Amino acid sequence: RQMCIRDRSRKALKQMEQKKGKATVQFARPPVIAGAASVAGKKESDGPLGPFFDRHLLDDGKEKENWEQAESAMQKEAAELAIEKAGLDREDIRYLFAGDLLGQLIATSFGTVDLEIPLFGLYGACSTMGEAMSLGAMMVNAGYADHVVSMASSHFATAEKQFRFPLAYGNQRPMSASWTVTGCGAVVIGHQGESGLAKITAVTTGKMVDIGARDSMNMGAAMAPAAFHTIEQNLEDLGKDETWYDQIITGDLGEIGSRILLDLMKEKGRDLSRLHMDCGVEIFNKKTQDTHAGGSGCGCAAVTLCAAVLPKLREGLWKRVLFVPTGALLSTVSYNEGQTIPGIAHGVVIEHMEGD
Repeated sequence: RQMCIRDRSRKALKQMEQKKGKATVQFARPPVIAGAASVAGKKESDGPLGPFFDRHLLDDGKEKENWEQAESAMQKEAAELAIEKAGLDREDIRYLFAGDLLGQLIATSFGTVDLEIPLFGLYGACSTMGEAMSLGAMMVNAGYADHVVSMASSHFATAEKQFRFPLAYGNQRPMSASWTVTGCGAVVIGHQGESGLAKITAVTTGKMVDIGARDSMNMGAAMAPAAFHTIEQNLEDLGKDETWYDQIITGDLGEIGSRILLDLMKEKGRDLSRLHMDCGVEIFNKKTQDTHAGGSGCGCAAVTLCAAVLPKLREGLWKRVLFVPTGALLSTVSYNEGQTIPGIAHGVVIEHMEGD
């Protein structure tokens, strides 16, 4: 009798096993995206996704003393709006997972101080939204929080000042360069059983992939192999093929990185030509907006998710997507010392909520 009880216990534990393969967690109690908000800059609001953003900045400086303060203000606004749209108060949020592109995460630390929510500050370059959502979903699924906010931001002027040249310098940009998005996206993640926009059913944590790229003006090429690795790992861990998804959505590979990704997938016998969407390609109009290879930055994937992806999942136009924000892990120090640019990408499986 005791052996039968132990056998049943082992079987129940195995059925509840959430670890899949090498890098994926498939949630036994899928957390829910209870609310989402997007705040976007002037150039972004003039683009194809402009009508879908919650807030539009007519002044990218938000009447602040400097660009960094403007980015901080965007974070606070996006977080507060996402919490409001989820029908919650600040006091209902247990933890905040957030990050930006700046040194010591100053946009996040100064922007969220007034929220008075316990903070996990994150840096994954432009993959930060995927990292924030992964950790937030794990926290809720494990029962350590009922509600968390996951958020990421970027600002064209702050990023240019830190990583490239002062805006007044007027340097010429190569066609491989991308345009850092001015924007912030925030989602409230709640527990299973709540109503919401969609549910997070699995996450795949990416690893650093370094192909030896050194051109900081062509980050799509540096990040594409990392996106390829994470997508492949996700499919392998879950035992699926690419057609299991309605869309596989990368964060900011842009025109060049997207082509590289499709070529890499094709070499593996996978056809993503009709399934792939890149936030950096979607956010700007290539014909009318001078953004070269497309959009980039933490805010690129974050605002596109909130404004264009989650509504389609809520409406059931898409049943399941793999959201893969991509990041180039360089700094001014590493670049000036001649180091290569490793890439990383984190995968988040987001599904339509049947019956919602």
